[in-house]
Amino acid sequence: AGSFFVLGELFTSLPLAEDKKQIETTLSHCGSCCACIHVCPTHAIRKTPTGHYDVDARLCISYLTIELDGKIPVELRPKIGNRIFGCDDCQLICPWNGFAKTASIPDFDPRHRLDDISLLEIWQWDEATFLAKTEGSPIRRTGYQSFKRNIAIGLGNAPYSAEIVSQLQEAKALHDEIVNVHIEWAIQQQLQHI
Repeated sequence: AGSFFVLGELFTSLPLAEDKKQIETTLSHCGSCCACIHVCPTHAIRKTPTGHYDVDARLCISYLTIELDGKIPVELRPKIGNRIFGCDDCQLICPWNGFAKTASIPDFDPRHRLDDISLLEIWQWDEATFLAKTEGSPIRRTGYQSFKRNIAIGLGNAPYSAEIVSQLQEAKALHDEIVNVHIEWAIQQQLQHI
């Protein structure tokens, strides 16, 4: 079935029989495949000397753009590209996911054209628009300021555009210090592309 799963928990006070433990190494499923290691933009995935795989969350774009509150390290910003909520390159390249089936649950379908929208268009969202367009979506978990931080990085990584630079400069008065650090970085990146 691949590895695209939504994980959840069920809390209960009912006594349940313990599951039989299964000890398997990742290596037994992966064979000699290292596609995920090679495709990871930040080299967050590595194979250990024992043959297992480790993911360094501090380097993972999904962690950086979704979970991290605060500044994204400068050296990782160019590697983020235009990703503003997660990455999943490792999932997309995994041969096991070739067997996965697309979810038939409408909750997993893109909403509000979020799969066909420009970074500059969503850069212009105010907090009320962000809340309305992300209602019921995990994107809302990032919070408005972190969402804007991520978009600033994406705009900084985009090809040069005077409009992008103008929009970034105009937005500085609207955001907190963390977003502004990323806006300044994005402006400098844009100006380097001239």
